[in-house]
Amino acid sequence: MKTFNQINVIPFIDIMLVLLAIVLTTATFISQGLIKVNLPDASTATRQTDQAGKTLKITLDANQQIYLANQLIKLDKLDQQLQTTARKTAVVLRVDKSVRFAQFVRVIDLLKKYQLENLSIMTTRTGS
Repeated sequence: MKTFNQINVIPFIDIMLVLLAIVLTTATFISQGLIKVNLPDASTATRQTDQAGKTLKITLDANQQIYLANQLIKLDKLDQQLQTTARKTAVVLRVDKSVRFAQFVRVIDLLKKYQLENLSIMTTRTGS
C-alpha cells in the first residue's frame, strides 16, 4: 500500500473557485435588486430612526411604478394590502423627483383612506 506524504490541494482549490464564482454571481443579483430613486431635496429634513420591522416602506420610482417593501405592486393590490395594516404603523414613502404628482396623490389618498397617518416622506438634506 502506498503512503501519502503530501496533501493534494488541487481539488480543494477547484472547489474554492467554484464557491467564489457562486458568491460573486449572487452578490451581483442582490446589488441589482435595489430600487433606484432620486429623492427630492429638503433643507428642513430631519433624521428618522428605523423602527426595525415595524415600518411599511412604499416606493414610487421614476417609471411611475409602486413598490411595497421592495416588491413591485399594482395600485389595487396596494389598496388590498393597506386594508389589513394597523393604523399606528409607521409608513415611509420614497418618491422619485420625477414622479407625476397625480401618482403621488393616489398613494397618499390610499393612506388617508385607511387612516395611516404616521407618515414620513424620505428626502435628501441640502446644506443650508
